[in-house]
Amino acid sequence: MILYLDPFAGASGDMFLGLLVDLGVEPEQIEAQLRSLPLDGWRLSWQREKRRGIEGCRALVSVDEEHHHRSWRDIDQMLATSSLTAPVCELARRIFHRLALAEGKVHGVAADEVHFHEVGALDSIVDIVGVAAGLVALKVDRIVCGALPFATGMVQSAHGRYPLPAPATLELLRGWPQRPDDSDSELLTPTGAAIIAEVASFGAFPTMTLEQVGYGVGSRDSADRPNLLRGCLGRVASTEGRDKVAVIETHIDDTTPELLGYLSERLFAAGALDVGYSPLQMKKNRPGTRLTVVSRPAEQEQLARLILRESSAIGVRFSESERLKLRREAGLVTTDCGEAAVKLIFEGEELLRVTPEFESCRTLAEATERPLAEIYRLVEQAAAEKYR
Repeated sequence: MILYLDPFAGASGDMFLGLLVDLGVEPEQIEAQLRSLPLDGWRLSWQREKRRGIEGCRALVSVDEEHHHRSWRDIDQMLATSSLTAPVCELARRIFHRLALAEGKVHGVAADEVHFHEVGALDSIVDIVGVAAGLVALKVDRIVCGALPFATGMVQSAHGRYPLPAPATLELLRGWPQRPDDSDSELLTPTGAAIIAEVASFGAFPTMTLEQVGYGVGSRDSADRPNLLRGCLGRVASTEGRDKVAVIETHIDDTTPELLGYLSERLFAAGALDVGYSPLQMKKNRPGTRLTVVSRPAEQEQLARLILRESSAIGVRFSESERLKLRREAGLVTTDCGEAAVKLIFEGEELLRVTPEFESCRTLAEATERPLAEIYRLVEQAAAEKYR
């Protein structure tokens, strides 16, 4: 599944929450995770509202505390020791860490020393953890976001009047395409920017079969536009197994293996379809490395700039290729050790092969303390019997 975010009126934490519920996430799934936090004095409710005639879901967070400054270290420790499920905890911590890095850069302090003001308030914690819970529950494979509206003017903050976009917001969205907006209101909050920067990649509306459209309602009822965050949920559209991809290449001769490994992780997290390294001989008899990245065409610019930031490369090459792909489906088989996920590979309607999913096999191996190779054999045998 693909989720496309259309931020024509910007984005905030509460708009994200409303959007996820409007797309089908059960409110109880979000609230159950939030109740596992060691925090009292908050309430979350949901209601249907309209903005300029378009109806969506509005998340209303009300809290008892008036103002509370919390450090990033305190919030991270609270999340790490909470009973949140692992995926929700990990995502919420990543979002807060990204916020801490941005705030630290703006104020000239290390992330560990950052004290959040608005973002450290209880309602913002509810927003971020609630969004993390909703995104995990939605189970999307990829999130794409359109260009973000950057308004101008001034906004009141805990530090006084700040220019728009807020400094932390700008820091969070380095490298993101923007579109100027004539609004003098804060369209994109630091919380909304942090969520987008952590979970989404920039791109145009993806090729997909549209299944659902949802709207998260913002608190203001603006006169110039519907104050909504729109989300479009769909499945990848197949065109007889063919699609076009961008290929990004560069030659590197002075970057350590550790940095190359980190770069690979960053590229995959940013939406790369494949990342590969191959040895080569460069000028002056220097051994070097060829980096090859395969991406969707809409994401090649973002990934190329990531390469230039995270490696010693000073230029990259682009080319376009056409892929012929086999269709894949997820399956499940039962073994003596438990259930395991498998991947079904089709050419048209013909099943060519079934392959075990590594993560599922590793989980079984760790749970049963049996060799991974043995688990693979058991899964392959069960798949051969089930799908013969």
